[in-house]
Amino acid sequence: MLWLRSLATRLDQLAAENSELKERVLQQAETIRELRDEIAVLKGQKGRPAMKPSRMDKETDKNNDDQTGGRGRGRRRDSDQPAKTARLDIHEECRIAVDDVPEGSRFLGHRAFTVQDLRIGAHNTRFLLERWATPDGRVLTAACPPELGGLHFGPGLRAFILYQHHHCHVTQPKLHEQLREWGIELSVGQIDALLTSGQEAFSAEKSSLLKTGLAISSAITVDDSGARHQGRNGYVTVVSGPTFAWFGSADNKSRIGFLTHLHDGQPSYVLNDLALAHLQKQGLKAVLVEQLQANPFAGDTGDHWTAHLDRLGICDERHRRIATEAGLLGGLAARDIHPMLAIVSDGAGQFDILEHGLCWVHTERLVHKLIPSNDLQRGEQERVRGEIWAYYADLKAYRAAPALTDTAALTARFESLFGQRTGWATLDRLLRRIRQHKGDLLRVLARPDMPLHTNASETDIRDYVKVRKISGGTRSDLGRQCRDTFASLKKTCRKLGISFWAYLTDRITNACKVPPLADLMRLRAA
Repeated sequence: MLWLRSLATRLDQLAAENSELKERVLQQAETIRELRDEIAVLKGQKGRPAMKPSRMDKETDKNNDDQTGGRGRGRRRDSDQPAKTARLDIHEECRIAVDDVPEGSRFLGHRAFTVQDLRIGAHNTRFLLERWATPDGRVLTAACPPELGGLHFGPGLRAFILYQHHHCHVTQPKLHEQLREWGIELSVGQIDALLTSGQEAFSAEKSSLLKTGLAISSAITVDDSGARHQGRNGYVTVVSGPTFAWFGSADNKSRIGFLTHLHDGQPSYVLNDLALAHLQKQGLKAVLVEQLQANPFAGDTGDHWTAHLDRLGICDERHRRIATEAGLLGGLAARDIHPMLAIVSDGAGQFDILEHGLCWVHTERLVHKLIPSNDLQRGEQERVRGEIWAYYADLKAYRAAPALTDTAALTARFESLFGQRTGWATLDRLLRRIRQHKGDLLRVLARPDMPLHTNASETDIRDYVKVRKISGGTRSDLGRQCRDTFASLKKTCRKLGISFWAYLTDRITNACKVPPLADLMRLRAA
């Protein structure tokens, strides 16, 4: 019987090795397909179509009633509702008479026929500024209207250029060609100056978005994407909340970089309880922790912090990185942020700070992206995905109506779901790996205010993908800063239900009809 057990063990090992080799072959085949697709794109040919995204979030929405009745885009409006044209502002009214009206006819009034149109063209204004010579030899000259800002281009043109470039993703050469065809005489350099120069007020309002958003939001979602700058690979990070979106670009992505973003580029370093907890979590030596505790940091800049670490003799790169992360994290906690701020991400390591949660859509996508090699594995994949979908639907129901009695049952189901053995070695390893992140995936049981996914931040950052495909990247630091600024303002306006065009024209003309976005965020949170 001993040799039978040995043979069975050997067969299990061979089966596992065989499954691992199959997985490796499939991964290599996938890599070959990706390289072929890349070569095809470089040759101007079409690549392989991308895999469809997961529908788990929408399909598990139990409150998603079908309003279309299976007939397409939705129900028609009731007949007693006013027409769309009844809400329009009428700028001109023209009366049209009937030709050859027979004698004896009775006038019945008018039938309204509204036509919407758009007038596009140059409108040049010449200001004749009075000049007076005073008896004492001075010359007095009348001032131009303040909304011009001393420029030769009016507020409508400046708002249009900003809107077209930052909202519609029109490149500067195309924008220059468009304006020249409409009779506007300006150069490419002038367009670049109007897009980047004199935008300090917009930058200040962008900074207020992050400060206010971190103060009023109990949970945020984060994501990052590629954003080339000066011909080199760079990255942009988005911080999203229910009422705001904030973008920040950098040359690399790291936890220090992410914490610097949360400080809005003006980091402060504090060694408090939260910082010490991070030092212990990262396994920093007890001797170094005691040194940091015994020598408080008194500076206020990154250079001061670097000199502080040098004085303490902390020279190892890893030790300096962990200490810097802790200092930034403590400085963030010392600022006016929500006391229970939670961060939901797709699992990237730089986002694992504070109350961290993982995106369930990304978690399910790991199972969805596996490539089965036979019908048995395909069946196990679909079965496990179905169980994840059902569990996710129950988590959504729990968020809507939290109950302590459901916490234990959901925790036990998580253990059963991700602790099962399917017989497919690749899927079993993936389930075990997901199970290791149980704390981040089930943090929603203790914090029902946390989102279950990062769909909001992924939607917000999608514009950067469009810009990357159209323009490639930015060339100056000021251009990159303006790209982040107006992307933040545009997305925040959209979440607050404000027209981005109305916002731009209001700020450029100093009309002050649109309140500060930070005030609207606080009002919405209240």
